[in-house]
Order: sequence, then structure tokens, then C-alpha cells
Amino acid sequence: MRYPTLLAAAPVCLALLSPLLSAETPADPDEPLKVFFQGTSSSALSSLVTAQGGTLTHDLHLIDAVGAALTRRQLEQVLKSPEVTRFFDDLSIAGEAPKDLPEDEQACDVAGALELEIKDTTISWTLYNKQLSPAKLERLDLVWPSELGPIKRVTLGDAVMDPATFTEAAPGRVSIEPGSQRAKVAPALEGSQVLRVDFTSEISDPVLQRDFSIEANFSGACSVELIPGYKDNNENFYYNAVAGVDALHRHGITGRGVTVAVIDSGLWEHPALTRNTRGKPRILARYDAITDTLAEEVFDASGHGTHMTSVIAHSGATTYQGTPTGAFKGVAPDANLVSVKAFDVEGQGDFLDIVRAIQWVVDNREAYNIRVLNLSFAARPRWSYWLDPINQAVMHAWANGITVVAAAGNEGPDSMTIGSPGNLPFVITVGAVTDSWTPEDRDDDYIPDFSSRGPTPNAHIKPDFVAPGGHITGLTRPGSSLTQEYPEYMLSTGEFVMTGSSQAAALVSGVAALLLQLEPGLSPDDIKCKLMTSAEPAINEDGLLAYSPFQQGHGYMNATRAVTLGQRGCGNAGLDIRSEMAGTTHSQGPATVAEDGTASLPGLGELLSPTPAEKGYSKTRKWGVKAHIERFDQPPDASGARAAFDWFQLYEQERKTISTLSRQAPE
Repeated sequence: MRYPTLLAAAPVCLALLSPLLSAETPADPDEPLKVFFQGTSSSALSSLVTAQGGTLTHDLHLIDAVGAALTRRQLEQVLKSPEVTRFFDDLSIAGEAPKDLPEDEQACDVAGALELEIKDTTISWTLYNKQLSPAKLERLDLVWPSELGPIKRVTLGDAVMDPATFTEAAPGRVSIEPGSQRAKVAPALEGSQVLRVDFTSEISDPVLQRDFSIEANFSGACSVELIPGYKDNNENFYYNAVAGVDALHRHGITGRGVTVAVIDSGLWEHPALTRNTRGKPRILARYDAITDTLAEEVFDASGHGTHMTSVIAHSGATTYQGTPTGAFKGVAPDANLVSVKAFDVEGQGDFLDIVRAIQWVVDNREAYNIRVLNLSFAARPRWSYWLDPINQAVMHAWANGITVVAAAGNEGPDSMTIGSPGNLPFVITVGAVTDSWTPEDRDDDYIPDFSSRGPTPNAHIKPDFVAPGGHITGLTRPGSSLTQEYPEYMLSTGEFVMTGSSQAAALVSGVAALLLQLEPGLSPDDIKCKLMTSAEPAINEDGLLAYSPFQQGHGYMNATRAVTLGQRGCGNAGLDIRSEMAGTTHSQGPATVAEDGTASLPGLGELLSPTPAEKGYSKTRKWGVKAHIERFDQPPDASGARAAFDWFQLYEQERKTISTLSRQAPE
């Protein structure tokens, strides 16, 4: 699995083998080998395994498969049977190194805390050196509000910076070179240490973290910068406001009566997760797919599963300046939960366990009213989508009325990087969009490089849309592997910040629960249609798409618009999941890929802007219909048309639907 900047979407390294043993086959013919078999039925395969003296480890009846442990001799005998149609023995799911915040790669292992402590006349910033050898500080660039006056002192741990190395460029701006020949002491970072800056004047309340700039450069071309930060990370998680969730909360739409299953690394049983907004217990079941047991606890050694669950269902109330807003920190704070563990402390899992986890959810969907399944991991596809056993299990979930939400993956920016099960045409596949630490301004929201792009290997358009996945605050277990490896992402209030398409997928799973509370009769196809038809595309001032459908899908997901404008009838139109499951038909998408790897669609050239999409703030790019038509200076083209889209018609349709909704009293 991938950590988000920490875990986001998990690259699953799976290899399909021919009817031969892989290079990893034990040299000792009597040493057991774990394998996956698929064939006519799981019962027939089970009989074959036991008849040869092998051990059955997984009964995967959902996809007519089993997992087993056999010696080489036993395996050779089993493979002689016509009951076996395929097998492979590469079953592990390995994690990747995370990307830092922001997504620029760091050449060193030095990091800075997300928060700056501002108190009295001092600012304090904790730095972390994760390598054994000290990191020598060579240059420090500081910018601060000039009303704080000059700097009195700068320290790193116990080391005081020599004033002789200070170069003041202007009031409120200085460069320090502690590694220069002028320095009496060359400070070095070991472990975690605090960089402290003392000013001559007291810091007033209006001063925020974003008013300061700190860049620390260390030996080995290594640098770390202070992020701007949000005004309030703890009281009011920004993503619900950005995604249009807050307004639904204030109408009593909180996911009540809907169960969301989360297949991940387990759950830390924090009260805000185990209880809903009314203080009632809402964890209906805890299943450990690794041990195949119902448990009283599915211990989350990693911390990722807890964070996903927090995004979906954190029941804590949001506040503004200490006053409740009527909204909540989780997307569906009253949803019931089923926690399923299939990944270990390192974010790794056994392929067989993941399939077994999905199977358990399908088998128990009616007992717990499971309507939504969150899959915040992504494997690099090794087969056509219909041959992937995880995808096969997911198709059964979808066909049985479970809305499956999958992360697109974190393998961008190249095309054709959508992971499995996100490459499955039927599921809701979510890419990430991020802001620039300014939730009040959407003009600087952009699709980060890490978010995986389509098309899929079978030419389908993915992701279906994008959702907030940058700098997502939530709960995770203290002492988990994530918090130990990435202490810089831990907030002083105890929350943890993560980034990736995993977080975006979790947010959408919560939105699906909100839609199902309002309309329990919605099918998975209906929910997919509602979310796609209400997404807000990024458009440039020329009226054309700022991102291709392979980057943004249908656009920026908005929960309120999904309720007011979302349509039915278009989800998976033209696809037949039953024939797919039977293996009689398979779908080929409309995309084309040129020899140079460029992906396209028929007519895309007329809709896609030639202006390259920018990171951060853009004078050109805006999200949504309303934002576009409010541009009064948009020049018409030669024919007099304003754009390739009739934005005014779309806007009128939106306003009419909203007006109708506003006349309906909330439950």
C-alpha cells in the first residue's frame, strides 16, 4: 500500500505465472509453496489440494478459487487436473516509499513539521533527520512580518547561530549561512531538534503561519521548507467544506442507516470512530481477513486504515472560533462501519487475503446492510481487468448492490497509470485534487503529479472524477508505523495529515453513504451516475477543458451538486456486468494511444485547451460552470460562440434543481 504522503494507493505487485513454477520456487522440493488456483469450482480445487496432502489456506468460492500451501511434488500433481485453469504464486503486496508534502521529491531524509509554533516573541519549528549521520545546516532563509522587528537570536537545538553569518536583504528578510567560514559553530541536525527564532517585538494574534517563510538547506543538496498551513487544522477540517459536504450535514444528511465497509489495515477504536454523532455505537463487525476470524478488535498497526475510516465517518463536530458549525469532521459521521483487516504494519498484504476480505463483505452484505465498500489501494495491473482476481471479486460486490469506491493510485503523472481495482470499468475510481493551503480559494486547486492518469490498458476513461486528496487531516493510532516513520505529519492536537488518492477515495465513499441515506433505493450504477454528472470540470478562460478526461474524469466531485443535479441512468451505460462475470463479453474503451504514448479520444482536440495546466494558483483555470460564466472578459471566437460548452444552459439547469430542492424540508 502506499503511504501519503503516506499511504495512498497501494502498488500491488502481482505476477501471473504460466503453468510453471516461478523463480521464487523453493529449491527444497519438500518446502511448502503458497499458490493461488482458479478453476471450475472452489470445492473441486479444495478436493484436489487435500487429496495430494496439501494445505488449504483460502476458500475463495466467490471467484471459484482457492489458496493453498503445497510442495513442488504436490503442485505438479494438482496441475495435471483439468479442474485447474490458472495458478500463480506471487501473492505479496508491497508498499512504496511515500511522496513528501508538497509532492516534490526530496533527495535527503530531512523533514519539517507541518505546524509552526507561534508564541510571545518566538516561533519554533521542529525538524527531523531520519538518517543516522548528522545533517549539516548550510543555509537558512527566513521571512517574517516586519512589525516583529529584527531577529534577536536563532538556535537549532542547543546550537546558537553566529550573527556574523546573518545577511539582511530587507526588513523582515534574512539569510543565514551557518556553514560558512565566518561561522564559529556549524550546527548539525541529529534526530529531532527545534529551530527557534526570537524576535524583538511580541507576536500579535492576527499573525499566522502563512505569514512566515523558512527554508533550511542542508549538506547533500537537501532542503526543507515550511508549508503555509491552514488557519485551523483541528477545529474545522477543510475538505468537507470544499467537497460540498458541510451543507448536507446542516440538512441532517449524515449517512444515517448506511453501512460502509473499509478493507484496509484495521482500526484504532477512538470514540469519534466507534460512536456516531449521538454517541451510539456504530461498529457492526470487525473481520480479520489475515486470520479469517471475526474479532473484537482489528488492531491497526499501520495507522492507514484508521485514517481512511476517519475521513469517512469521524463524528466530531466542526467549530468556527469555538462555535459549532452544524457540520462534522467526517463525511458520513452517522454511518455504520464494518472494519476489515487485510494489510499489515508495513502496509503490505497477501493477495489471497484481499480477495477473502472482499468475499466476506459480499457474503455478509445483508447481515450488516453493507452498501458501500472503500478500497484505498491500487495494484499495477498485470492482466486484462476481467482476469484480475481482485477485480473479479469486486465485480461480485458491485453486482450484489455494493457501491465500490477505489483509489486511482499515486503513480502519475504519466498516462496509463491507473491501478487495479480502479481499472475496473464498473467501479467508482477517484483521482486526487489538492489545494494550496487556501480552502477559501479554488483558483489554486490543481491535480497533483502523483494522481494516476488514464486511460486503462483496455482503453477506458479513468478516473471517473477527482476529489480532495491533499493535506487531509484525520485520526490515526498513536504509535502506529505511520506516526513513527513520519512524525512530521502529526499535529499538536493528535491528528495526522496524509495526502493521496486513498484519501480522495475515502471521502467519496462517505459521500456515497450520504446519497444512500437520502435515497436508499439507489443502485451502485445510480450513485456513479449522480457523482459523474454533477462533477465540476476545470476549464480555462478559452472555455475549453483545462485537464483531459484522463486526468480529471468528469471533474471535481461536489456532494451538494450530486444531490441537487446528479442524474440516474448513465452509470456503466452500455456495460453488462453479468456477462463480464460469466466471461462471455468484455468491454473495450474509446481511448486511443499514439506511438509516442499520447492518449486521446475522438473529438478531444476540440474540447481540450492548448494552455498547459498550472500547479497552484492559475489566472486561466477555474473549476465549475458558475465560475466560468462569471468571467465577463471572456472573448468570443471567430464565429461569435463563447466556448465549446453551453455553460449558461448548464447553469440554468443547476439553479432550477437547487431551487426545487430548497423548497423541500430536510428530514
